[in-house]
Amino acid sequence: MSGQEVTVLLIEDEPEIRRFLRTTLPAHGFRLYEAATGKDGLTEAQARNPDLILLDLGLPDLEGSEVIRQVREWTATPIIVLSARDQEQVKVAALDLGADDYVTKPFGVNELLARMRTALRHIAGPPGEPAEPVFTLGDLKVDLGRRQVFVSAKEIHLTPIEYKLLTTLIRYAGKVMTHRQLLKEVWGPLHVEEGHYLRVYMRQLRNKLEKNPAHPRYLVTELGVGYRLRTE
Repeated sequence: MSGQEVTVLLIEDEPEIRRFLRTTLPAHGFRLYEAATGKDGLTEAQARNPDLILLDLGLPDLEGSEVIRQVREWTATPIIVLSARDQEQVKVAALDLGADDYVTKPFGVNELLARMRTALRHIAGPPGEPAEPVFTLGDLKVDLGRRQVFVSAKEIHLTPIEYKLLTTLIRYAGKVMTHRQLLKEVWGPLHVEEGHYLRVYMRQLRNKLEKNPAHPRYLVTELGVGYRLRTE
């Protein structure tokens, strides 16, 4: 994949599958984190706040369905279930709980990569609206499908956190997001009190995207409240 690196959390207790994906996914531009139990997976999900979660249903400590339920309490991060259980009712139950897709084991890498790309496209757009492939504002252009950012037609490299912060603001363009909302969306619920994270990354983002970072055109501070992506 091109553009910004995508972070993936794999919650899977089978060592063979972890080994296979540990080799395969980074070769296609993904940064992979792993957990072998449901409890560790929930901890990693909160700490890493990944772009996408790959989840086995048959975990040694928690049912995958319980992991889906708990993850969905705080984030809309795409979840793709990986499971040997191919009964229709199991698939329907996982999807009803909030999983985005279901891939039956054994699976081919090309099929999995295609499902992952589809899930990431679906999350790229504003809530309740179809995902737009390109967001344009003045001389700022963000290709959400390719995860590429341009200013005045020049591609700008963003770190994974910078990119997630920018696309979060794009999803809520024109609306004020509080410091806590941004921290939860970008870093996860364990970091809602870490306001210095947000200040540091917002400064870095402005330095890369704004002509005059001291007087930003797009990334506006709402004093005492949070930040807003100005669209007017």
